[in-house]
Amino acid sequence: MTDLQLENILGELSEREPIFHRRKFGTTRADLERMIDDAFWEIGASGKIYHRAYVIETLLERYNKEPEPHDWPCRDFSIMPLAAELYLLSYILEEPWRVTRRSTIWRRTDEGWKIVFHQGTPTS
Repeated sequence: MTDLQLENILGELSEREPIFHRRKFGTTRADLERMIDDAFWEIGASGKIYHRAYVIETLLERYNKEPEPHDWPCRDFSIMPLAAELYLLSYILEEPWRVTRRSTIWRRTDEGWKIVFHQGTPTS
């Protein structure tokens, strides 16, 4: 893989972050099921573990409400290939009440990008 290819992937994936707050990538059950890998799981900033079904239900509830202002700054993006078509994207998210380091594992498929794993870790 060339540096330019990796840079293009970094651009595609960073546009999707923070995940689940970019309504333009879809807000229906079908959209979420297409975007979230069957094996998906997450470690929240609280340390709790969340699985795919719970995340989808929680997001559907959120998306049925008025859009929330989520123009939170993301910075310091980096990407690392893990395996064929599997990438680790990390960045810092600045929410009004905390700053977290985020890591998302993305898989490129014929259907598009799928989220495999996500973790948010509070920073000082």
